[in-house]
Amino acid sequence: MRKRFWMVILGLICSLGLAAWGTCAEVSQGKCLKFEEAGKLITLEEYDTDFSPQNPYGRPTGVTSVYDASGALIGAPPKPGDILRIAYEVKGTQRVALKVMNVTRQDLMKK
Repeated sequence: MRKRFWMVILGLICSLGLAAWGTCAEVSQGKCLKFEEAGKLITLEEYDTDFSPQNPYGRPTGVTSVYDASGALIGAPPKPGDILRIAYEVKGTQRVALKVMNVTRQDLMKK
């Protein structure tokens, strides 16, 4: 009985923790059009989630967005043409990147 009680409490704590974590950031993926190293601004052409063998990262939507990556964790430095996955928060009208993952460079490292 006591063991069941603690398992329920642990489950509730994990659920609340995951719920809080899930509402923190949004994720966008697409092709890097421009990366300004001085201001850490990334211009991204966003992709949708319609994955296929021809478009393994999704299809281009034609929508471009600018992300402020000045405080973000950045893996391999992005270059124009790379596929990036960005976790970000919206602050006012600005998209502030929290983490930038260079999907293209990571795929190259696997080979």
